[in-house]
Amino acid sequence: MSAAARSPLHVLVVDDSALVRQAMTAILEGVGDIRVTVAADPLIAMRKMADARPDVILLDLEMPRMDGLSFLRRLMAEDPIPVVVCSSLAGEGTQALEAMEEGAVAVVAKPRLGIREFLQDSAILLEESLRGAAAARLRRLPARPLVQAAAPQRALSFRPPVARPSPHAASSQVVALAASTGGTEALRVVLESMPLDGPGIVIVQHMPEVFTRAFAERLNATCAIEVKEAAAGDRIAVGRALIAPGNRHMSVVRDGTGYAVDVTDGPLVSRHRPSADVLFRSVAATAGRNALGVVLTGMGGDGATGLLEMKRAGAPTVAQDEASCVVFGMPREAIARGGVDEVVSLDKIAPAILRLSQYGAE
Repeated sequence: MSAAARSPLHVLVVDDSALVRQAMTAILEGVGDIRVTVAADPLIAMRKMADARPDVILLDLEMPRMDGLSFLRRLMAEDPIPVVVCSSLAGEGTQALEAMEEGAVAVVAKPRLGIREFLQDSAILLEESLRGAAAARLRRLPARPLVQAAAPQRALSFRPPVARPSPHAASSQVVALAASTGGTEALRVVLESMPLDGPGIVIVQHMPEVFTRAFAERLNATCAIEVKEAAAGDRIAVGRALIAPGNRHMSVVRDGTGYAVDVTDGPLVSRHRPSADVLFRSVAATAGRNALGVVLTGMGGDGATGLLEMKRAGAPTVAQDEASCVVFGMPREAIARGGVDEVVSLDKIAPAILRLSQYGAE
């Protein structure tokens, strides 16, 4: 869709750094149909929101007077507005993930100023994330105190450590999943339902570098299977899920009688890096009918072309249904292209994976 055909988007940037506010304004207003308002902290933001309610908020987490998490909790309890967390790559990924558990719908990296290519990519990725967030279905969360005593980590019910088989047996089946806006929660639901002897899984979740590692580690603590950020040469194995590292493309290659992943640099593909199309196309070419493709919630059309290639190669394909998606963009586009065999709700994705893979048939 051309910029002229899109509805103008009102973005409120909340960040205590004047340099970041200036950079975000320049990047986003350069898109042409985004209007930017800025605030140096959440208290100023609330005053400005009373005058003009934004479509989406781009939120820093570490700020004076009120931190970003406290502001987010108040917002989600009182008047939910889509929030994209904007965090430094040097910061801890766990705080951004906590924000997503509190209701934020995406996380983006603060742009590194002075690197032209990075700024160009940032404009594309920021716009995609913000438009996806603006289209997200939000839910009102219970109000919580703004100031809290230290407490055990909430939201994800951590299981006791699981005795996992080692070394991992090669998986004869490759399950490829792709997600974007709303995908962190969707992937948690799917992966926590996978058994230790389930098929090997490869995942593209649109998320910046650093955060994918924190996301994988968090899932690894709650899932029976192993979940890790992928590295070049990692084998696709029974009871293992590999998540593409942020800002890197991941593809599947042959590894003797089994499969492994390769991780590479390169330009954005389908407006993303990592790209679901890169992953799905490699799976189609390498695994063919020994694969299964799944598209989950997300904005845009990344993965639609690659999923169709997987289907044409003989792999069954699945998409998450509209009712259970935070954003129905990626599944809708994949369905429209004719690349989807089955459309199921989020809670039926894991059973569908086991049913359609050779592991579910045994």
